[in-house]
Amino acid sequence: MVAARNLVRHPRVKVTALEVRLRTRFTAETLARLRLVYPGVHFVWLMGADNLAGFHRWDRWQTILETVPVGVLSRPGEQLHAALSPAARLYANARLPAGAGRLLPLRAAPAWCLMTGPMLEQSSSAIRAAGSWQR
Repeated sequence: MVAARNLVRHPRVKVTALEVRLRTRFTAETLARLRLVYPGVHFVWLMGADNLAGFHRWDRWQTILETVPVGVLSRPGEQLHAALSPAARLYANARLPAGAGRLLPLRAAPAWCLMTGPMLEQSSSAIRAAGSWQR
């Protein structure tokens, strides 16, 4: 968690160990609990484009897309795979233009946006595998 805080330093982002406290394992379960604990809060789920490419394999992935708006962050070489993924095709009508990511908190689900910006070559899986985040 300390490494996550070091990576994300923005006054509107709060890094927590919420899933530990909620005792959830899967994203759909975490989102359901968050909505119970924080009624009225407008959540946006953020994921990398590499995750959207295989999102259709996640536990209750359609529930996730129908629960909260989703911001998909560009990953090197993954934008095309993400845009052509089963999830992207099924929810094509819910896709916002790339520049509209800031509107996600105001949109009802399903809504998603493939956003562009600065990218790192290293995947989150590689960072986790290296253990460099556990300082």
